[in-house]
Amino acid sequence: MRPFFFGIRGYFYNSSLQSASVPTVVTLRKAKLLPSDELLNLALRALGSRAHSTGELKEKLRKRAARQEDVDAVLAKLKQAGYLDDRRFAEHYASARLENEGFGKMRVLRDLRQRRVAGNLAEQVTERAYKDTDEVRLIEDFLKRKYRGKQLGPFLAEEKNLAAAFRRLRYAGFSAGASIRVLKRYARQPEALDALESDQAESQGEES
Repeated sequence: MRPFFFGIRGYFYNSSLQSASVPTVVTLRKAKLLPSDELLNLALRALGSRAHSTGELKEKLRKRAARQEDVDAVLAKLKQAGYLDDRRFAEHYASARLENEGFGKMRVLRDLRQRRVAGNLAEQVTERAYKDTDEVRLIEDFLKRKYRGKQLGPFLAEEKNLAAAFRRLRYAGFSAGASIRVLKRYARQPEALDALESDQAESQGEES
């Protein structure tokens, strides 16, 4: 008799014991659709686990609502009670990303948009959070933190490490100009960085 192993959602044949292939049987349970009161409880649990923007929470609730019109009603109750506030959410998020992780402005703006914060609000909050920051200083601190334990001079003198650091800075949300100004201090061939900036500009132009 062929040995089978049973799992929570179905069973599968132990193919390591015999090479014959057997179709995998998987039982998927559809999430229960919730009435208004249970939908509110779901929203409160989600907010208790972490902060959400209105757009994020709305997306979650729409997947579980028995009636779609209940979603807006629940969101309105949460806003009225002070549990849901996109401006407050965005301000706390931007402040934490700057102070705790040292990210650049464009990374925070991109992340806020991905968290379903409205574009205009995300821009306003990000500009305010970074108004008094020195981007060059942020980049210097970011490099020291990310390459802790390495001597930046010899490490970034290597062209491949320099290029990798540039890409890392750009992904972290720092501008190309400021990133290059800092990295040129370490580069044996500073013109290589100018080429990187040109390549990236061309790539962004093609994407747009």
